[in-house]
Amino acid sequence: MTATLPVSVESEIFYPSADGQPVAETYDHLYALLTTLEVLKQYLANRQATVLGNQFLYYAQGFPKLRVAPDVMVIFDVAPGGRDNYKIWEEGQVPTVIFEMTSFGTKGQDEIFKKTLYEQLGVKEYWLFDPKGEWVEQQLRGYRLRGEIYEPIEDGRSEPLQLRLVIEGRLIGFYREDTREKLLIPDELSQALQQEVLARQQAEELVEQERQRAEQERQRAEQERQRAEQAESQIEQLKARLRSLNVDPDTIE
Repeated sequence: MTATLPVSVESEIFYPSADGQPVAETYDHLYALLTTLEVLKQYLANRQATVLGNQFLYYAQGFPKLRVAPDVMVIFDVAPGGRDNYKIWEEGQVPTVIFEMTSFGTKGQDEIFKKTLYEQLGVKEYWLFDPKGEWVEQQLRGYRLRGEIYEPIEDGRSEPLQLRLVIEGRLIGFYREDTREKLLIPDELSQALQQEVLARQQAEELVEQERQRAEQERQRAEQERQRAEQAESQIEQLKARLRSLNVDPDTIE
């Protein structure tokens, strides 16, 4: 009998991280995607969470073709940082919130297939943002999981993120519920930083001006003191001279 080596039932499965497709359909969609991604990354920077953009989400182990690439997805209770792709069975967590930048061309995929898939996976919130306003009324539509079914979000709030969502042109504006402060987009952060630098420079200039004025006042006071001392010295010298002439200086007016 000839001995044979055992054959592996299944070779190592490859899960691609890219498919060569464009990141977004138009510039408006790309800008909305990148802005939302960066704003939420900054917001959750100190949390045990990650925010991924346009990366494959694999949801069935052993089936690399069963995948979807959400435009932006937020996952809590995982290690922070980026990934080449996201496998639910490895991380142990389903995305909590997903944003899709939708268009008329992706309407069926976003409103039917993805909505059903995310609902079945247990994604707590699913938001459709239509930057160009091609088919979504008021550009933004959200769904919140109640039990196992998605219900429309009527209050404009993201419960897991504790943020209020507002349409601002072709972007989503995010506002904290605790402080009502807006989460600044990169352009706004840059402007705020420039304003802060300018304000700091102006404050430093004011401080320097005050220092110079104080120094000038000190110098004037010192000059006045020196003049007073000189005058006092001159008077004492005059009195001494009068006394040498046998004249009482106190009798002179």
